[in-house]
Order: sequence, then C-alpha cells, then structure tokens
Amino acid sequence: MDTPKKADSAGLSRREVLKLQGLALGGLAVGGCVPDGNCPDLDPIACPDVQSGSANRNTYFRAMRSFCLDSEPLAADEMRITFLGSWFSPRISQAANSIFVEVGNALGQSDQFVFDCGTGVMAKYNAMGIPASKMTKIFLTHLHGDHMSDLMHIYCFGPSADRKSPLYVWGPKSSDFQYTDLAGNASGPYSDGTAAYCQLLREAARWHTESFSFQTTAFTDDYIRRNQLTPGWTCPHATPSAPPAGKDGYDLVAFELDWTKEGFDENGQPVSNNVAYYNPASGVKITHFPAVHARQGAISYKLEWNGLSMIFTGDTKPNYHVVRQATNGVDVLIHEMTPPPEIWVEKFTGLQEGDAGYDLVYADLNRVQQSSHTESKAYGYVLSLLSKAPRLAVGTHFPAEDDTIYSALEDLRVWYPSGDVVIASDLMVIKVAAGNVDVARAVVSDYTWTPSAPLPSATYDPPKYWTWETNDDGSYVLDNGGNKIPVGDPYAQLYPGADIIPQSLWDI
Repeated sequence: MDTPKKADSAGLSRREVLKLQGLALGGLAVGGCVPDGNCPDLDPIACPDVQSGSANRNTYFRAMRSFCLDSEPLAADEMRITFLGSWFSPRISQAANSIFVEVGNALGQSDQFVFDCGTGVMAKYNAMGIPASKMTKIFLTHLHGDHMSDLMHIYCFGPSADRKSPLYVWGPKSSDFQYTDLAGNASGPYSDGTAAYCQLLREAARWHTESFSFQTTAFTDDYIRRNQLTPGWTCPHATPSAPPAGKDGYDLVAFELDWTKEGFDENGQPVSNNVAYYNPASGVKITHFPAVHARQGAISYKLEWNGLSMIFTGDTKPNYHVVRQATNGVDVLIHEMTPPPEIWVEKFTGLQEGDAGYDLVYADLNRVQQSSHTESKAYGYVLSLLSKAPRLAVGTHFPAEDDTIYSALEDLRVWYPSGDVVIASDLMVIKVAAGNVDVARAVVSDYTWTPSAPLPSATYDPPKYWTWETNDDGSYVLDNGGNKIPVGDPYAQLYPGADIIPQSLWDI
C-alpha cells in the first residue's frame, strides 16, 4: 500500500495552520458558506413559530444586568449562588436542577458546594468555568433523576480533569417505607437511601473508572501533607460522621442524613441534631430539615456563613418545616414553585379545557402536584407566614418563559404583595453580602471546554495501569536520582489482538 504524501504546509505548525481562516473547516462548507465571518445570518422568518411568541422567550431574564465572570471575582465577604439548572425537564434554555454556592475567605478559607445535580447541568457548570476540583461536595435533596442524574458525569470525569480527591455526597437515608395496597399486595422497605445509590453508582461506573485509570487519580501522600489537603470539615450528624481516609479521585463517599430531623425539639426549641456539614476553616455550617415530596425521605438544606444564610428546599409541597426554618430571617430563600395543573395540561399535551381527554390528563397531573409540588400562589402563602421576610425570595424548578413567569408572579403576589422576589433561570447569579443582594445574568460562551485548574507543582501516585517511561530508543527515562519513572500505560487494557492502524501511517 502506498503511503499518502504529506501536504505542503510551508513549515507551519499545526496550531498556525488551524489559525488560518477556513482552512481546517473549508471542506465542511454548507451551501457554499465557509466559516470565514461572511456567512449570512440564519433567517428566523423561516420558522416563525420557533422564534416568536411569549412561550419562546424570557425577557424577564434578559432584562437582568449582565454578569461577567472574569471581571467579578468572588469577594472575601460574599456568598454567591449560581443556578446551573432550574427546571425538571431539560431543554436548551433550562437544564434540570442544580445550584452552586460559594463563599469567600472572610473567615479563613473559601468554600463551595453543589446542591443537586440533575440532567444536563454539566454544560452550564463548564460554561461558568467551574472546575471539577471545586465540585467535591455534593448535597442531594432527594434521588429523583432531575436532581441527581449528572452525578454520573461529575463522578466519572472529575478525576480525568483536576479532581484527584474523593467525591463526597450528602443525602437522605433510606425511606424505610412499607406499603400494602387495597388488594393486599405489599411492597418495601427498599434500600433506597444515598449510601445504596452511591454504592450502586460506583459499580455501574466500573468500566468507565477502570478504563480511565491509566491516568493519575490521586496526589501523593507527601503533596497532600505539604498542602494540607486532608479535609478538616466534619459531618456531625451524618453516617459516617467524618471524612474517611480514602484519597483517590474514584473514591465515592456517602453521608446519610436522618430526614426526620429538623433542628427543633417538640417544644419548638432549637437543637443541634441535624448538622450535615461544619467547616471550622471556612465557617460554613449546613443543616437539613424535612421536605414533603412524593415519598418520605426528601430533605431541604440551610447554609449559614459569616452572618449570611440561604435555604434550598429542593422539591417540596408547602410545609411548616420551611416556615420554622426561615421565619426569623434568611437572606435568600430558594423554594420550588410550579404553575397550576391546568398550565401543565396545556403545555405538555396542547389540550384545552373542554377537549376530549382534558379531564383525564388534568386529574393525573393534579395528583402529581398534590404529592410533590408548590404552586406559585402557595409559595406566596408560605412567604406570608414568615415573621421576617427574606431579603430575596427565589422561585425555581419552574419553566421560565414570558407566558408562565408573569402569571406566576401575579399568583405569588396574592399572598405576598411586597418583598423582593425573582424567578430563576439557568445562569442566574445571586451575589449576597451584608449590605446588598444583587441578581444578574451570566454571559458565557456556548463553546467552553471543560475547565481545569493546573497544578504544575503537584505530585501524583502512579496510575493503576502503568508502565516505565521510555525514550524513543526504548531505554528507560530516569529521574534526577537515577530511578525509573512510572507513567500511565494507555495500552494496558486494550485487546491484545486489536488491529490498530499505526500512528506512523497517518501522523505524517
């Protein structure tokens, strides 16, 4: 077989060649248009129903001030809450549920947390430049797919990025629920808590984690010791109650929380039996309390730091647990909120009242709401019960578009006529400080690669699948002490008979 001849590149490097406009992608031109900056704009008139109408825009969100990440670093005394997913059914404008909360170093160290991580949120985390090394602490409100599905991605790809330490996951213990229906059929109890979920996720991801383990997945003990990377935080009322000794990026550690605990005794006096996380280095304390959603075992969270606080309910029906937790004042109350069932019927099915099948669908979707959710008017009622209003009330888990937002605000204001309220959309950023709460819309690139924080001085344990590093002539590469150097072996797990095309044939 003849070897293809190398095209003349006039001595240019690959990077220089790729910089030439249109050269790399010229062969992919569509309709005679090459990506040289002269392509005509797509014509929205061709699909008017897709681009126009109040159901296809969110002017409410677009009206927020722009937030530019590079020019607005986290302040020492600031808590920042970023919405990376704000509904349950992923669409281009909204992923499923997740918020990223970070605090500055006013009390010592900075700290950061992921609350829920539903379907599709990783694209938004990447767009916001949040590296895997800052996504080590995941707090789940419950185990519905729209609140935990992207945990698979966070877990699997973190070690191949810059997370060379375990992934810690908090969430409710098993529901311990047993049920016998009217015909006498029994079900449960099941092992349906966070620990069981993480154990099964570890096994489900085994092919992935092994195949990636020719890469480094853990720092050396010396590097951990010198840089004080051993966790100093505790989990006072979780099981287990302290971070384990594991250090590998594919260690997956669950802390189960008692979903029955609220932090108050039977007389309404505060008690400290519901602390999920406490970090003396950063000053962050996170407690949990019951949520009322679909099945016993869901929880909500409250984060307190430096005189600031926020509540994230996750999914829940309106309940007095939230009222007790927020009644004496909270800076940001993030509560789920949904349109009424008649809006669901219209949006999901296109049926109008009076159409055949409308009543059946309405009854079914109404049962979903009765088991699980808080209508916008009910959220307003919850806010009206608080002795002290939050500095900012946020409605999330909501399909945010013009024809739903403004009707929801009207409903909410029936019971809560004043007080700052905002409805969340993906990439909404809330900056909280003692003197100000600022809401903005992050401006990001659609083409951001997975961010990774370089650590040029870090030292790593040898990969699980490794070999000795060699020179081109086959001799061993030696370090300054004359020792052979272990490196990852990308061929270790490949089928020995794999008929691979040699790189020498194509990289010419």
